[in-house]
Amino acid sequence: MRFTSNMAQIINGNDMAQDIRKNLRNELLQFVAAGHREPHLTAIIVGEDPASKTYVEKKVLACKEIGISSKTIVLPKSTTQEELQRLIEQENKNENVNGILVQLPVPEHIDERTICNAISADKDVDGFNEINIGRLALDMECIVPATPLGVKTMLQRSNIQTFGRNVVVVGRSKNVSLPLAIILHSDGKHAAKGMDATVTICHRNTPAKELAKHCRQADILVVAVGKPGLITKDMVKPGACVIDVGISRIQDEAGKFKLVGDVDFDEVRQVAGHITPVPGGVGPMTVAMLMQNTILAAKKQISNRTD
Repeated sequence: MRFTSNMAQIINGNDMAQDIRKNLRNELLQFVAAGHREPHLTAIIVGEDPASKTYVEKKVLACKEIGISSKTIVLPKSTTQEELQRLIEQENKNENVNGILVQLPVPEHIDERTICNAISADKDVDGFNEINIGRLALDMECIVPATPLGVKTMLQRSNIQTFGRNVVVVGRSKNVSLPLAIILHSDGKHAAKGMDATVTICHRNTPAKELAKHCRQADILVVAVGKPGLITKDMVKPGACVIDVGISRIQDEAGKFKLVGDVDFDEVRQVAGHITPVPGGVGPMTVAMLMQNTILAAKKQISNRTD
């Protein structure tokens, strides 16, 4: 890990994800050749949110590329929580379905936590079920949430050392920041294969001066807030690795829309040692890890049936 740099090395999530998808494709070819059917993923969307549809379309395209069969179920926004739970239960009981995801967010009248827990833990490829999160917290084998797993994989593939390093996670979401903090700080000797870092979590109630102070102490800085330009050049330790999980759609001075992260990329890359871009950083890796989780779920289900 470098601690001085004139310009940060970009961690290219697109290239990394492409390589992982290629490996997963080869793994699936061997899996099917051994007499198993291709894994199946069911994606459920509630409502007409354009962003949700775009995200699911990317996941479906990745499934097709790798060799995973998939089905997308689009429900009206008026769908009740009970109706959604009944559909999930049908998919839970369907032995031909290996993975289930409900694209978040769901409409306000539906409780997100209830829905995440309704998905069977062994088909929960998003890793949001309380059983998977609980097992992760206890350093046990589980399905790990895709975005935190993607960040972990990016650090490993970029040879970023985490053992004993200071890591700051900005954000405290239950689906990204919390499981990521668990992965980063936990013991690498256990089943969950943690990264043995010293982790500090900052959030919206961390005073601005304290946030800047914590960030400047970080060897690895992970930001997952959804606030464009939150992290500026003066907040980053020279040579630090900066992972930008945030993504927002903004309008530039010319009136054109573009996607940006939580980090002021052009400024921060002047002091950081490594940095992820937005888009093309964590996003593609999240999709790749979802595919990996689907294959893992299929293999575990076969193993459970034969035990």
